[in-house]
Amino acid sequence: MNEYQLSELLSHIRALAANRERVILAIEGGSASGKSTLAQRIAEQIDCNVFHMDDFFLQPHQRTKERFLEPGGNVDRERFLSEVLLPLKTGNAFSYRVFDCGKMALGEFVQVTPKQVNIVEGAYCMHPLLREHYDFSVFMKIDPETQSHRILLRNGETWHKRFMNEWIPMEQKYFAELHVPESCTLVLEGE
Repeated sequence: MNEYQLSELLSHIRALAANRERVILAIEGGSASGKSTLAQRIAEQIDCNVFHMDDFFLQPHQRTKERFLEPGGNVDRERFLSEVLLPLKTGNAFSYRVFDCGKMALGEFVQVTPKQVNIVEGAYCMHPLLREHYDFSVFMKIDPETQSHRILLRNGETWHKRFMNEWIPMEQKYFAELHVPESCTLVLEGE
């Protein structure tokens, strides 16, 4: 995303915020497409909360073969809906627990006071169960070669192999079968 695109997106968010009590923005896309970076860049310009779908990985008891066969089935979208999206819409303070990958269990509580602008970033945030709750959504595209290179640099060789052989195919299935890019308000090239 270039500076012009960022400026246009910020203008659109501000315009939405001028007419609404609360704005919830989704930033969806493939691994290493720039979702977290975009959320951070927006947060540097606009006072907002940022929620990460990576905090909602499945707990061990949810990791069934059937669940992993579902498009977008590898995150706890039901918990995200009940613990974040629905409370966020009320405007009241709330808390949720972050999934701790090291312990494979729910970790610390995060206390949240809803702000006028709230961002949800991460793959699977535009699942049909969740998408109706957003006021605006962005899909970050990334070409496979750039994606592979970024994952290798960010995660190392061992994790790169797992991303490419397991998680990227799951993302692609989710994007295609649930028409995720087409359901977003705006589609941008990842930086």
